[in-house]
Amino acid sequence: MPSATVGQTPSLSTYLKSLKHNDIETSIELFISLLKRRQIKNSRPCAIATISLLLRVVGEARTRDAQQLIERIRAVGRRLVAAQPREMAVGNIVRRVLENVREVAERDQDAADGGSEGSTSIPSTPIRGETMRRPAFPTKFSEFSPLHGAATIPQDMHARAPLATSGDSSPAFGGTMEAALQRPPLVSSNTSYAGQGPAASSLFSILQHPQGRSPYATPPTGTQSPALKASPFKGDEGQTSASEKLDIKAEVITSIQDLQKELEEVDDEISEFAQDHIHNNEVILTHTSSQTVQRFLMKAASKKRKFTVFHAEAYPNDHLETHATIVNGGGATAEDADERWKPLTSMGITVILIPDSAVFALMSRINKVILAPHTVLANGSLIAAAGASTIAQAAKTHRVPVVVLSGVFKLSPVYPFDTDELIEYGDPGKVVPFQDGEFMDKVDVVNPVYDFVDAELIDLYITNLGGHAPSYLYRIVADHYRVEDIDLSGKAEGGAVKAG
Repeated sequence: MPSATVGQTPSLSTYLKSLKHNDIETSIELFISLLKRRQIKNSRPCAIATISLLLRVVGEARTRDAQQLIERIRAVGRRLVAAQPREMAVGNIVRRVLENVREVAERDQDAADGGSEGSTSIPSTPIRGETMRRPAFPTKFSEFSPLHGAATIPQDMHARAPLATSGDSSPAFGGTMEAALQRPPLVSSNTSYAGQGPAASSLFSILQHPQGRSPYATPPTGTQSPALKASPFKGDEGQTSASEKLDIKAEVITSIQDLQKELEEVDDEISEFAQDHIHNNEVILTHTSSQTVQRFLMKAASKKRKFTVFHAEAYPNDHLETHATIVNGGGATAEDADERWKPLTSMGITVILIPDSAVFALMSRINKVILAPHTVLANGSLIAAAGASTIAQAAKTHRVPVVVLSGVFKLSPVYPFDTDELIEYGDPGKVVPFQDGEFMDKVDVVNPVYDFVDAELIDLYITNLGGHAPSYLYRIVADHYRVEDIDLSGKAEGGAVKAG
């Protein structure tokens, strides 16, 4: 009798294994279904699955053109974002990959332009007797006088000026008044190599007969006019149009792998700042079973810092995971076997589990609040697990600093115009059991999974790049995302090169 096959529950680990043998379209449709059924949820799993999928999309793309590659990535990202719009980490990773593609394309384009300019530029030699430097201005004022150089005459004009008698000449100017009133010629950027004649003359000499060579004379042999220098030679024109486009897939794949490595090391990089923000004998309040927060606290404990942690249970959506994290640490299940860590109690740290209703009563004894967001928005506000807004408002009332630990991949360029659209609602049966049929029929029960926390309630963000004020996050958004990629639903604009 054949043994029964035990199927695995779809999750992040099973999806990553299926990527190795499924084709691209099957993997995309599978990821979309997992997002819709919430079998892959939260920022980190969604980001890992998205970057792994896009790595295969770029690797198997049958194009070497940057614009076509951008269109392909945008098309895949548009489908993923539409499947679960509130998982903003999916859109963030897609935008990061698009930014990498544009950066690689711009770098290669600049290298190609630099090479073509270097091969076509011809150094021009000035005409003998004419120099590019400014003529010396003789004056009889002392060099220490503030008027030195205020009334000067070019040497060539001074030589052509008629000598004045002692009665009508000034000792300071050493020439006639007519010669002294003449100004030096203005140098123009459009001056030809043919001559250094005055491109723009003074009104004092507008009626005088011009002396010297005309600036519009034929250029001497061996020189090139600026107009011809700006345009390529006729022989090189066909070569430029027939040049092959650079293959940027290898560089894009390398940048995606670097982004994968960043996701793996983000917690370790954030935990390096723990010693600067956690001190001895502090009382810290945290919320939910965040891996980033737990490792941040463990790093401080490993530096011989002794502190007390009050842990809000985050009922009714995350209380079971919170209990398991406090007792057993992280990675208790087989799915998280690669991300295990010890509980804080094993390192001598006192951890006290409290209900959410006790937060305000204990806030007067808290020194610092540490939160982990689900998504950080462009204006410094955040989306976190239900109960985070209550904790932040209580902390502001008691003047307790609120510190948020977040990787850059959680930072979204979306601005919260409508905060109600950002809140996701879960199973109401976790709040009121369905066994209470009479009560359920008379009352509308809602179970918000996330809370919106305004930027005014946050004091400091600690990312893998360091500590930042909420008002500075717009700069990080500008450094990591392109304006043309913020709206993935629209058509790609600007091509692969930034708009000048």
